[in-house]
Amino acid sequence: MGSQPWAFLSGKQIPLEEAKVGIMTHALHYGTAVFEGIRGNWNDDSRKMVVFRLKEHYERLIRGCNILKIFPPKDLQIKDEINTFSVDDYIEITISLLKKCGYLQDVYIRPLAFKSEELVANLKLHELSSNFSLIIIPFGGYIDNDKAINCQTSSWRRPNDSMMPTGVKLSGLYTNSILAKTEAILGGYDEAILLNDEGTVSEGSGENLFMISGGEIITPAETDNCLLGITRDSVIQIARRELGIEVKKRKIQRSELYLADEIFLTGTAAHITSVGNLDNRKIGDGNKGEITQKLQKIYFDVVTGKREDYFDWCTQVEIN
Repeated sequence: MGSQPWAFLSGKQIPLEEAKVGIMTHALHYGTAVFEGIRGNWNDDSRKMVVFRLKEHYERLIRGCNILKIFPPKDLQIKDEINTFSVDDYIEITISLLKKCGYLQDVYIRPLAFKSEELVANLKLHELSSNFSLIIIPFGGYIDNDKAINCQTSSWRRPNDSMMPTGVKLSGLYTNSILAKTEAILGGYDEAILLNDEGTVSEGSGENLFMISGGEIITPAETDNCLLGITRDSVIQIARRELGIEVKKRKIQRSELYLADEIFLTGTAAHITSVGNLDNRKIGDGNKGEITQKLQKIYFDVVTGKREDYFDWCTQVEIN
């Protein structure tokens, strides 16, 4: 049987075209939702879908849900914080839907927990009901990883965590990223780099940022309002285990980027992407740097299930 687009919504699997919400849904009007982006990489040799760090993605989803008081009920008749999905529940739902869809290619897995009350003009999170949806779609490249891309420092600033929680993936927060990305693309660039309100480097529009200078790998600290990225954490661990390099977390000034030997971006969608040019200034020789290439090679082997020593990061799903 071939692949079919299915979704999970309101506690059950339904055909994707039937997965609808009403026009008065609170999350549509106010951005009161938390999401994740998860990669499923098809391994043609093992004939399995390799889902990367599934547990960690759902742990972060739950942290975001706690901030927005989003508690999707397992039993739709009971609405309280106890009757909500656990990490193991989310994993089970995801594996089941992967098998139901039957895709034999790379996919993007998008869980969304949201305020589902069909009610506007209510800004009290604790009074609003919640729901959970999951879709899985075929998904190839987000950015061309085969070349070094051209970036622009955005005129938009990354919000401070005291304005909007930046360590989790809140839907409303991504308006900021969308403005930055759109500005960059319309300006002829591939991606945007955002500074924080202090003027130091925070992240890309949908990726974390790493800089290599004098053999050191440096990334903005969590206090610089970057997302606590799962790919970011993976790269930090891979650099230590495979290259013997401890990644430094500290403030990065904008001008440091211009003088860096290498810059690369990391994210579920972007994987590891080299930056060859920033604000019309060449980074290194303008091509993918040596350390970036080493990390990229190891990372792609890990996420496609080719490295047994990293199998604990991979949920391997047989698709019949």
